[in-house]
Amino acid sequence: MPYLEPNPPNGQKKLLLVFCTMLGIGAVIAVIATIASPS
Repeated sequence: MPYLEPNPPNGQKKLLLVFCTMLGIGAVIAVIATIASPS
């Protein structure tokens, strides 16, 4: 698995990008769920 290399070039930046993407998707889903909830 290339993303488990001990010292990959640009690894940290890619990991941060993936993390931020997941966080962003989670936030969007939370907002949609809040808007769509009846109460």
